[in-house]
Amino acid sequence: MPEWNDRNRPLYMISVAAELAGVHPQTLRAYEQKGLVTPQRTSGNTRMYSQADIERLSLINELTGEGINLAGVIRILDLQGRLVDRDQEIDDLHKRVRRLADRVHELETRESVNSLVQSPTAIVVRRPSSLL
Repeated sequence: MPEWNDRNRPLYMISVAAELAGVHPQTLRAYEQKGLVTPQRTSGNTRMYSQADIERLSLINELTGEGINLAGVIRILDLQGRLVDRDQEIDDLHKRVRRLADRVHELETRESVNSLVQSPTAIVVRRPSSLL
């Protein structure tokens, strides 16, 4: 079973979700059929919507209110999801580069220390000329 954070925890039955989203419950069923939203289901097959679902429904309403048809909304949501994935991928790559840079620095420092320890330093002791 997936681990739920607060935004993704299924909390609202269809009637409450529809009210929160400002749409008719039948609209939510239609959105589900088109793949715009995927509510969780209880063991009794009741649709349960999360806060993330409500936010997504609000965005869908905003976009359709601006005259974008559902095919356009589907495309926009797909692109938005891809952007989020790419942002996460970039963040992960930045973290990896930082870890690698730290490791390179550590190895360079270790190499410098090793070279100092391994190469004997010539210590020149000068005797005063009176002793010669």
